[in-house]
Amino acid sequence: MTDPEVHDSRTGWVAEHIRRYVETDGADGHMYQGWPTLLLTTRGRRSGMLRRTALIYGQADGRHLLVASNAGSAEHPARYLNLSEDPAVAVQVGPDRFTARARTATEEEKPPLWRLMTSIFPLYDKYQAEAPRDIPLVILERD
Repeated sequence: MTDPEVHDSRTGWVAEHIRRYVETDGADGHMYQGWPTLLLTTRGRRSGMLRRTALIYGQADGRHLLVASNAGSAEHPARYLNLSEDPAVAVQVGPDRFTARARTATEEEKPPLWRLMTSIFPLYDKYQAEAPRDIPLVILERD
């Protein structure tokens, strides 16, 4: 994660959220419409480029949790495919920046963590009901 050039999401509102988050060192942007957000940087599995996006997160036992919902679509989000290929990620939570390893929660781990994430963002249950795939829950563990 030492490549200096990071490419932010091209989705307009996400790019704007990231810009505010970075410019204010997380003071403005840590919350988005009432949901806690972090910045996740993954390495593109085909391009090798660093890709940054903003995501809703939860916390359990000192770990950060993410849901790879892609709003319930049939495909996994690119960031999930990227971190599955290369689990070394960079994370910013508010002003705190760190590296971590990402992994998909096991079947045994997932149910209580899923309940935690749906308590933060209830639409995840709707997305799972509509998705033709099992939506992964990602655990970020600090290096």
